Amino acid sequence: MKTKVLLLMFLFGSVMYLSAQEFQPQIGFSTENGSKTNFKKNKASDNVFISIAGGGNILLADHNGDADFSKRIAPSGAISVGKWYNPYLAFRLQVNGGLMNNFSDEGEQNFYWINPHLDLLWDVTNFWAPYNEAKVFHFIPFAGIGYGLRPGITENSISYKRAESVSTHLGAQLLFRLSKRVDLFVEGQYTLLGEHWNSDYHARPRFDRPVQAMLGLNFNVGRKEFEVIEPMDYDLLNDLNSQINALRAENAELAKRPEFCPECPPATVVTESVESMSNVVYFRLNSAKIDKHQEINIFNTAEYAKKNGLPVKLVGYADKLTGNPDYNKGISERRARAVAKQLIDKYGIPSNNISIEWKGDVEQPYGENAWNRVVIMNTNEEK
Repeated sequence: MKTKVLLLMFLFGSVMYLSAQEFQPQIGFSTENGSKTNFKKNKASDNVFISIAGGGNILLADHNGDADFSKRIAPSGAISVGKWYNPYLAFRLQVNGGLMNNFSDEGEQNFYWINPHLDLLWDVTNFWAPYNEAKVFHFIPFAGIGYGLRPGITENSISYKRAESVSTHLGAQLLFRLSKRVDLFVEGQYTLLGEHWNSDYHARPRFDRPVQAMLGLNFNVGRKEFEVIEPMDYDLLNDLNSQINALRAENAELAKRPEFCPECPPATVVTESVESMSNVVYFRLNSAKIDKHQEINIFNTAEYAKKNGLPVKLVGYADKLTGNPDYNKGISERRARAVAKQLIDKYGIPSNNISIEWKGDVEQPYGENAWNRVVIMNTNEEK
């Protein structure tokens, strides 16, 4: 009776502990595609980046296609500041510009230009694949809108008025992680400007289209990692509630029985038996971290093993409905090794008295899927 009351109190405490935790965070990685993962909202100063880049541009417009390609290339550069709101979406303000070569009926004109614009960046690699902060390569297409400005110029005694135009931008980055704070990127950008922007007019509507290719460095400011939010394991919570209700009913039944039985036969003494104890450590979804409310199970196993001089066998498992076989085998190993480390470091069980196995999701010891996120501890030796 006392044992069942203690077990009931333990299970009730476990449910209260789980209920108080709406989320379990993981920092810097996810196990599902970024599009299917919930991320904690970051601070305004987190996940900010500043970038500088340089390269060249050509203008696709009017008579430019008739000129030598090498003469059409002109130097340009860009400076940007932006912020990632999650691992796959960001906004940036970029100011690009430089020298531009234009060819018209009057000949060649060389003019300076500047084009501030706001872009939306989409990290495809973090959207379609699991998020991992240490990932080396990223493919990042972007689109934006801005305003292109060109001052008035005079060449060959011909004056060209100042030009302005709303600009539309499409492009992509190939980004390579050099360190936590620095990235290298190659960026291509295609811009649409109004037909009058290069001061060469035609009867039919067209766009003036600068095309740029740049190489640059990205500097990450503030916190770089995102925090993944794992919802509370409701299956485990419901299972614990069911166990509590069953124990309450059993305790109510036991309370109706007498505390002793005068007519009961005397207890028999077993002189030869198999000394054994089986216990479990449950884990949360996608976790190999031992929760505090599972410590009592490890403590009891360690005390029993030391008292009776028994070895401890640990077998780790993972549930079959989450992850894939390779990942589940790995996490079942990490779970078993986490329990072994606790037995050795905290409770003084010699390492040569512990054996470890991990089954992944190949074996499912329990019928309830959530229960299989577990390490089963056995002490067993014939006397």
